[in-house]
Amino acid sequence: MSYLKKIIYNCKQATFLIEKKQLKRLSFREEMELRIHLAGCGMCVLYNKQSRVINDMVQQLFHDSLKNELKLGDAFKADLQARIEEGLRNN
Repeated sequence: MSYLKKIIYNCKQATFLIEKKQLKRLSFREEMELRIHLAGCGMCVLYNKQSRVINDMVQQLFHDSLKNELKLGDAFKADLQARIEEGLRNN
């Protein structure tokens, strides 16, 4: 099989490159391989779109949770402290 055919028919490599591209910059060769594959594979184009949406949603989720800085309530802290002390006394 020629090198070009390996690129065109290798969805596993394409999905790997799609995920890698979201984390860091692809090399020139990887970028070209991905573009060639996406030009002929509708399923990987769809995977690329879905993967970007999911990645954006996860990034937004982490961003929002850091902004709100969740804290434990005072009643929960007191109850937890009492349970810890009780557990230490029983050991």
